[in-house]
Amino acid sequence: MPSWFGWIDHSEQHRRRMLDVLDLLHEQGTRDELGIGVIRDAFADLLFPGTGTLQTRARYFLYVPWIYQDLEARQVPVAEVARRARKAEIDLIESLLQSPDVEGTIGRISRGKLQRVPSNIYWSGLGKLGILRFEGSQDQYHRSLDQFYRLRRGIVRTDDGDIVRGVPINWDPDLPPAPTSYPETACFRLSLNEALYIQERIMKSASQSLLAFLVDHGKRDEVAEAPWDHPQWNRFPAHIRRQLHHARAFSEVIHGAPLLYNLMLAELREHKEWIDAYRERLREWSALMVDRSGELAAWDRREFWAVVESEGSHPSDGTRRFIDSWLTMVLAEGEPGRVADSERAQTLILERERKLKGRLARLDNAQARSLWNGAAGAQRLVYRWPNAFVLVNDILQGMAGGSHA
Repeated sequence: MPSWFGWIDHSEQHRRRMLDVLDLLHEQGTRDELGIGVIRDAFADLLFPGTGTLQTRARYFLYVPWIYQDLEARQVPVAEVARRARKAEIDLIESLLQSPDVEGTIGRISRGKLQRVPSNIYWSGLGKLGILRFEGSQDQYHRSLDQFYRLRRGIVRTDDGDIVRGVPINWDPDLPPAPTSYPETACFRLSLNEALYIQERIMKSASQSLLAFLVDHGKRDEVAEAPWDHPQWNRFPAHIRRQLHHARAFSEVIHGAPLLYNLMLAELREHKEWIDAYRERLREWSALMVDRSGELAAWDRREFWAVVESEGSHPSDGTRRFIDSWLTMVLAEGEPGRVADSERAQTLILERERKLKGRLARLDNAQARSLWNGAAGAQRLVYRWPNAFVLVNDILQGMAGGSHA
């Protein structure tokens, strides 16, 4: 029987995360093999609300509304709107590929065969930032349009032209208009007005986030491997430094778990090159644990869990037990250096995978293990920082050098 994923139609946040997971399954080193994604997403949503792992450029926050505003203006019926919207998004690919800067073009390779269009990737973020005013999933929005057109046609006005009752809107009325050259030409460069608009939406909808601080006080091209390495760290508000303190500690300590998982797979596959590589990475990780032992020893894990749950994230009991067991084991004196050959650590990893995958656990199932390509979830957690960096830089670039047009 083929496997399948399902979701409740009205839960756009869950829908987005499921789709993100499906896309990430195709990216080496990013799979969530041990079920820690709920912690990763909790911190990512705190630090960079409205963003997603597949978002590439800031101007998509405008292209998607422009496409749908045009369809609404034409009163495209429900039966046609999804097809027409997809065609407009595929056409956008071709326009963007004619511009000088094509980096981040969604569908650059797949073109007309693109499975997941930008509107689907950005939908939840558009709602979070208040650019999208419709409360519901993209499919629900599509199905609502015939009723929306009827309501718009039924607007009652006074003799002076004033509207008697509320007018339904799906998009922020302050959204900048599309350029006159669009859709024939398109690019990722934000005009000054566009950049200021996105900045304003972030500041209003997520004013306490690191994302808001960066679009308000950040500097263009400030390069850092992770948000806690940012050159402006000392200027971050105290609550953001607190969030990053916990995010960094978790990222560093938990990183040993997927490294050990991959080492165990490499040893079962008897692949010497991979075995040597993961043993070396575990040695480097162990050295980091020693270097950071003072701060990690003082890490308040009760406060860590409070931060994780502060925005409504609710890790399962099994997830909490696994993470607490790993953290306790690693932070014990002298334990990091023994993880690679620790029976206790290996048992913890094995039981966790069994709990998550049952008979499909790679550590038990040779057929499933044969599909492992040498890296599964082995990258350090940085909580969407690469995506956020590009989005912030697009906005700052537009504010610094854009025109009002």
